[in-house]
Formats: sequence, structure tokens, C-alpha cells
Amino acid sequence: MIPADFKLPSVLARLGVRLPQRPWSDGLCATLELARLTRQLDADFGFLEGRTVRIIVEDMGVRATLRYADGHFRPASSAIEADVSFRAASPDYLKLLRRTEDPDTLFFQRKLRIEGDTELGLTLKNLLDSIEPPAWLGRLLA
Repeated sequence: MIPADFKLPSVLARLGVRLPQRPWSDGLCATLELARLTRQLDADFGFLEGRTVRIIVEDMGVRATLRYADGHFRPASSAIEADVSFRAASPDYLKLLRRTEDPDTLFFQRKLRIEGDTELGLTLKNLLDSIEPPAWLGRLLA
């Protein structure tokens, strides 16, 4: 288990922003599409149609950008402006994935920030929080 006060070295973020960001977007979209196709992510994402979402992992310098179009998650350029962005450090994203912390707590502690279209971000946050993660994800994160 990662301690609550764990911090990655700041040099990682400075290096990370200089690396290509497209592989992060490709990986995120492939994971979401696989989860959607296998019905492990069985939700209506129609409200995201034509919208761009960015996930920023601050302490790693990572920016994954995706667009939802024609019912599919697609990678998008990190150069375009996103409709909504989620910003947090890697330990906080892990807390969300492990369900040891809820998004509202992290949001009010200002550890999870939503930028851009806040209404869209809150709708997406609430939808993702309502989805039960698959058992394999819990084993992977243990």
C-alpha cells in the first residue's frame, strides 16, 4: 500500500512533461474501449459525445487526452483545449481506483481539481463513481 504522504520526486514531473503525451492517451482510450466492449464499463457516455476530456497526473507530468465520438473513446491531441480536465497527483488517483477515498472528499480537500466545464466534469465524476470496478482491477491494485 502506498503511504498517504508518498510523493514522487519532482524531477519526474519536469521530465514527464517533455515526453510524448500521445502514448498515455492511446493507453487510456484502449483501456476504456476494452472495458466498454466487455461491458465492464457499462454506462451511457452519450453526454460526452463530441467532448474532450483530459486527465492530468501532476507528479508524473502526464496528460492523457481523449475525445468521445460516435460512441467510442478516441485519443486526442494534448495541444487542443479540453472541455474538462481532471488534475491530481498519482497517489490520489490510486486512492480513487482502490476506493479508499471518494472523489468528493478529494475534491473538497483540493487534491482533485476539475477545470473547464465543471458541470460536465461533475456529471462524469458522478457516473464513474457509481460504476463498480471489476474484481481484476482490485487485485491488480492490491
